[in-house]
Amino acid sequence: MKQESPSTRTRVRKKSRNNHIYKYLGIASGGMAALVLLSIIASQVYLSYRAHVTKMERLSQELVDLRSAMNIDSVRQFKIQKILNIVRSHNPGISQAEMYDIASEVYEMSLKYTNLDIDLLCAVITHESGLSWDPRVVSKAGAMGLMQIMPVTGFFLSESERIPWTSPEEIIFDPIYNIRMGSRYLSMLIDRYGLEGGLAAYNGGEKQAVLWLENGKDNQFLWSETRDYIPAVQRLYDEYQAQGM
Repeated sequence: MKQESPSTRTRVRKKSRNNHIYKYLGIASGGMAALVLLSIIASQVYLSYRAHVTKMERLSQELVDLRSAMNIDSVRQFKIQKILNIVRSHNPGISQAEMYDIASEVYEMSLKYTNLDIDLLCAVITHESGLSWDPRVVSKAGAMGLMQIMPVTGFFLSESERIPWTSPEEIIFDPIYNIRMGSRYLSMLIDRYGLEGGLAAYNGGEKQAVLWLENGKDNQFLWSETRDYIPAVQRLYDEYQAQGM
């Protein structure tokens, strides 16, 4: 039997060892590839999951926003309907379009001024207009429109509201402008003097209201018209509040 030389045996061992190494490397590289593939798949699954979660969260928020909007719109429509009923009861001859514009503006002013609400505004307009809700009503003293604004007062209020002044008739008889200016003025007075003091100032002027308040609401410091005006508006206010919302 032919014997292998030492050098031949060495080459055989090296070849065998190399074969094991190549085999191991093949297995290792295959394992790495599998890990990379699994990592990619896991990342895709995670990204897909996050996209799904984000979409669900967005849909959930949109649903909440929609419900909120529906609730807000429901309240708005309820309050506008309430104002429409008040207007209609005093002035059934007014057009439906103008009636709705008036009711909508009253509602908007109740949102704009936190110390006013639709019941108070309706009470003031009902009394100021002599129960008529006529946008073109004029008092003996010359006060005009739904909230009975004097021309001079209207001029200054129109500047605050950025309403281009043309004439008292064109501006103050416009029911939207009238409510907008009257609400600003009433809110300012109530903010300064409280509800009763604000009503006194709106009807009789600020000087008279200040004297009345400084003297413990002694009615001798009010004009007779203002003495009747404050409780009359408050009675209407209570009546409208009792009708709900």
